[in-house]
Amino acid sequence: MKVTVVGAGAVGATVADNIARKELCTELVLLDIKEGLAEGKAQDMMQTAALLGFDTRITGSTNDYSKTAGSHVVVITSGIPRKPGMTREELIGTNAGIVKNVCDNILKNSPDAIIIVISNPMDTMTYLALSSTGLSKNRIIGMGGALDSSRFKYQLSRGLNCNPSDLNAIVIGGHGDTTMIPLIRFATWNSVPVTKFLTAEQQQQIVNDTMVGGATLTKLIGTSAWYAPGASGAALVEAIVRDEKKLFSCCVSLNGEYGQKDICLGVPVIIGKNGWEKIVDFGLSADEQAAFNKSADAVRNMNNVLKSL
Repeated sequence: MKVTVVGAGAVGATVADNIARKELCTELVLLDIKEGLAEGKAQDMMQTAALLGFDTRITGSTNDYSKTAGSHVVVITSGIPRKPGMTREELIGTNAGIVKNVCDNILKNSPDAIIIVISNPMDTMTYLALSSTGLSKNRIIGMGGALDSSRFKYQLSRGLNCNPSDLNAIVIGGHGDTTMIPLIRFATWNSVPVTKFLTAEQQQQIVNDTMVGGATLTKLIGTSAWYAPGASGAALVEAIVRDEKKLFSCCVSLNGEYGQKDICLGVPVIIGKNGWEKIVDFGLSADEQAAFNKSADAVRNMNNVLKSL
């Protein structure tokens, strides 16, 4: 099994580190456009193998896509990160060209690869990857909902003073501060609805804190986060290579599901060896559906920017 991570920055390197530690593949390629960066980080990670006990072989490459040939899964993290005060929308112009070029080069060498998109603005970059490659929609997955759901569980765990792993909670919609929809009505603590333990004010505060989770970290550390995004990307890789049939919120192509078409947006899906294999209908309330439609409108406006590039 071979996996490639494109982009050896903080997020890409963290994805690769998580993949190696979990031994999700026998061969892992880390690729970057900056001379020596991927090679250096690959060597640094390989020098932890004897200490951590993993057998995955990590190779770094400076823009040599031939080394990625035969990859089963490819994770795209390349592109400029957000800076304080910068929106994901402002990244479109630069990152669209990067993502399209990466997709073209990846598929020349790994025509059967499943592609996971992390690059921002993630919903639009996922839509670009799908429309520019012509691949089966099940082979293009945007990571954002998995990350947002993890951040939702973190905020819930703080409010409940419990372990995040005891929680089930999901965020749908766009991967943006104003477009994501934390579905607190469906959130449970070991099968018990969290709404039984939290006041309406506490619930709203948790939802609000979840929605600005990325922006909060960008303000605190001066750039986009990397530990949770990296772990989220690796979790999707794990679900694919181990055929886990695991439910995640992911940005995928909709064709009437949740009332939307011709858009990639975060919804509950089952992830397995074929990529995303099934969209799960949660049965949204009228208010939740209205919020989802509003989120879709915002993402569609971003997608329209692609047409002017």
